[in-house]
Amino acid sequence: MDISLLKEQIKNEADLIKNEIDLRNFSSKYRGSNGIFNQLFQDLKNIQNKDERKQKGKEINDLKLFFDEIWTQKEKELIEKLRLEELKQIDLTLPAYEVKKGKLHPLTKVMEEIKSIFLRMGFSIAEGPDIEADYYNFEALNFPKDHPSRDMHDTFRIDDSYILRTHTSPIQIRTMEKFKPPLKIIAPGRVFRRDAIDASHSPVFHQVEGFMVDKNIRFSDLKGVLDLFTKEIFGKNLNTRFRPSFFPFTEPSAEVDVQCVNCMGKGCPACKYTGWLEILGAGMIHPNVFRAVKYDPKKWTGFAFGMGVERIAMLKYGINDLRLFYENDLRFLGQF
Repeated sequence: MDISLLKEQIKNEADLIKNEIDLRNFSSKYRGSNGIFNQLFQDLKNIQNKDERKQKGKEINDLKLFFDEIWTQKEKELIEKLRLEELKQIDLTLPAYEVKKGKLHPLTKVMEEIKSIFLRMGFSIAEGPDIEADYYNFEALNFPKDHPSRDMHDTFRIDDSYILRTHTSPIQIRTMEKFKPPLKIIAPGRVFRRDAIDASHSPVFHQVEGFMVDKNIRFSDLKGVLDLFTKEIFGKNLNTRFRPSFFPFTEPSAEVDVQCVNCMGKGCPACKYTGWLEILGAGMIHPNVFRAVKYDPKKWTGFAFGMGVERIAMLKYGINDLRLFYENDLRFLGQF
């Protein structure tokens, strides 16, 4: 086949292409398995003279490049032609559809704000598995088997050894097993309890555990950290108070209250006219927890605290029903 004649033939046939089918047939004729280019390369084997074969091969490759350029250009022309035809079917005078910007979920916003506050205080973030060993969730945190304190955690059990974690406190044990003090950690994440869904309970919710371990850590350090946190999250004019409580993994333990964000401590229905709202639990890490991770309780001391993110969000935004966070009602979520 004469290469120069084929080049002219390609140009002429390209001018006749009107649609996608013509383009596909054009490609098959030249680039298909039984196409002209394959035939040219087959004929190349019959040329005995090495120099002549080399020259012929170069001409075929040049022709192939020429064809590819022509084909690419025709494809672009057809795409543009199709686009213009589609545009003719559209009334360009119609108003455009409104594109609504997405927003962060209020729980995500509060979780990020909590993390930001503690990161500024020098804490690091640690994470752990949702499916947790009973040992990490209870035993290492000083919850003996059959102890009544376990009744506070109505648990989803997978088998005798594994559960869906009921709090993020197991991350405290996992972190202390891997690292030596000093430690300053927060552990945010989802937790699971077999609670009936109502205005203040959900089987899935979010917590932030925090703890600090070093030499000579005192209860006053815990009070200072949590007082600063509450002022950052709720406002600098609100005071905090600590009430004695019980948690198996801390001793002494305390419930932490903040002045009612609605009445500023004067008393209202939201705070049951006490002027205070409970926000989290805290205390000094129990020596048995240190022994479980092979820390010497005579050498190291520390504090721990845990809060529900939903609880913080409800107080911060004045929400009285936890279920609103999970119903995906855009009228509610769009306010944040």
